[in-house]
Amino acid sequence: MPQILATEIKIILNSGLSKTIPVLLFLPEAIVSKDRNICSVGERFNMAFKIVRTESRLVRRILASHGFSEVHSNSNDFNLMWTGSHLKPYVLRSLQDYQKVNHFPRSYELTRKDRLYKNIQRMQQTHGFKNFHIIPQTFVLPSENQEFRNCFAKDKGPWIIKPVASSRGRGIYLVSNTPTNIKNTFMHLTNYSLNKKSSDYVSCDDPEVEDYGNKWSMSAVLRYLKQEGKDTTLLMKQVEDLVIKAVLSAELQIAAACKMFVPHKTNCFELYGFDVLIDSNLKPWLLEVNLSPSLSCDAPLDLKIKASMIADMFSLVGECMFKQKGNSPFGIPVFILPSRMSPFEGSVTLKLFLQDHSVCKTGFAAAPWGG
Repeated sequence: MPQILATEIKIILNSGLSKTIPVLLFLPEAIVSKDRNICSVGERFNMAFKIVRTESRLVRRILASHGFSEVHSNSNDFNLMWTGSHLKPYVLRSLQDYQKVNHFPRSYELTRKDRLYKNIQRMQQTHGFKNFHIIPQTFVLPSENQEFRNCFAKDKGPWIIKPVASSRGRGIYLVSNTPTNIKNTFMHLTNYSLNKKSSDYVSCDDPEVEDYGNKWSMSAVLRYLKQEGKDTTLLMKQVEDLVIKAVLSAELQIAAACKMFVPHKTNCFELYGFDVLIDSNLKPWLLEVNLSPSLSCDAPLDLKIKASMIADMFSLVGECMFKQKGNSPFGIPVFILPSRMSPFEGSVTLKLFLQDHSVCKTGFAAAPWGG
């Protein structure tokens, strides 16, 4: 078994109930510093990763800069698998205790727009509408077509229509009986993937300037709102509450799938992208949850923010330095509750979502724009 060197201590943390299991601390600056002390740790412990059915240069750069070697997508000799789609049950069942994958089974209970709406609607009926009033008025078509028509007759729009399982602004259109320019997607939709094509889009090439152009950091937005006299502390508490309640709405289904398919409680973790719209009263509304949020870095600010987020996520996941079958590492579940944990034990980890990230909001299936 490799021994931990003194130079490696700064990026090795002791985890587990006895604080004796070494896990790797990921540092975002490693992708530019190329520090051999950082890279040598993963190399010494033969850490490996594979990327399947997706292209994520940022994930690859961070793992490689910490000494992880990339293996073929068909290889089973890996510590971490990063994939762009859901995993088959037989793949999940074959996972060893030291292996981790970036999706939970049935996470579509959150990321499909129709399932998210139905799950939150169920929570409204069970725990009271006002306690889970976190999404705009929504209709799933065609099953709720008549209800939508009745509402549309009173509130003529604009309404935004979205496919239940699409992304990046694809398949979106608006309907309205009011005189408004619904064909101007740049006006009504805030998807970055759409707006970057606009002739009016303003980019920023300085990573230290976070409040210029059309893409701001969350910290810059909060600073601006605070300067305008808004209660940003209350706003962020409401956003945290929204995220936790959304996750709780799908917990039972995902936990049941984990119990059925996942052999070890630390095998799965998840990075979700929550799209939140803040109305003129400073009330946050959940529009959708993205299964694989964009990690592309089109601007220096993207790299600064997303590299820090990914590094923090991998640190919380708990990459164990030893591959000892039968000696399961005690990793920390990230972003969603594992199958055997109380919802209240895991809710604190959700706060990592709310660290600084670039602002990009989208719409929701058949929801009135503007709430």
